[in-house]
Amino acid sequence: VIRPRRVAAYARVSVPTERLLHSLDEQISYYSDHIQSHPGWEYAGVYADADYTGTKDSRPEFQRLLADCRAGKIDRVLTKSLSRFARNTVTLLEIVREMKALGVAIVFEKENIDTSSGDGELMLSILASFAQAESLSVSENCKWRIRKDFAEGKTMNLALLYGYRSVDGKIEIVPKEAEVVRRAFAAYLSGKGTPTIAAMLRREHAPTRMGGDFRPRHPAVFALGGGSQRACVRRRFVAQHQRAGL
Repeated sequence: VIRPRRVAAYARVSVPTERLLHSLDEQISYYSDHIQSHPGWEYAGVYADADYTGTKDSRPEFQRLLADCRAGKIDRVLTKSLSRFARNTVTLLEIVREMKALGVAIVFEKENIDTSSGDGELMLSILASFAQAESLSVSENCKWRIRKDFAEGKTMNLALLYGYRSVDGKIEIVPKEAEVVRRAFAAYLSGKGTPTIAAMLRREHAPTRMGGDFRPRHPAVFALGGGSQRACVRRRFVAQHQRAGL
């Protein structure tokens, strides 16, 4: 006996206006009728998000869909388009490849792509090249911004740099935090290691920037090994861009 394919659908609108919410209702009705009227398909539900963009991983219904796929409850997913499913190409490829490894096919109706077909594999290869270009572009833009800020003498974000703060673009010492840093460095010069220093600061109830406890990898403690220097000077950089997630 051939088991029917368990088919689900995913729909999304990013702005919860009355018109788009009506559109979402129409998508849900369309997919419900389409799946239930198709021979050999078993209705596995319609997952729909409103007021979430395709770049966010916090979409609750989308996460529930992935969880059900991973639990083996779904064999096939229908969706309107690539952008409805995920706008970030790297994220899209990661999800599609994970689903394919689980035996779950995804059908993008607008682009006429079925990830279980040979053509789907070809389209994935094309999308992979776009993903590499997108990743490279983001990396180069970040490098350009950092170089530009250094050239203009701008300070970097000091929100997590313990002992300092930025006021009107100028670096100022925070006296209360500076005293903690001095005690930490004094302990280090006396021969104590970072785990011991972190424990000492916890016993003293020394304040952290975010209100937590000091740990060996906290910036104020990690700085003892030179770790914080990268926040003050451009000590090194990666010359060759590395493909991410591909």
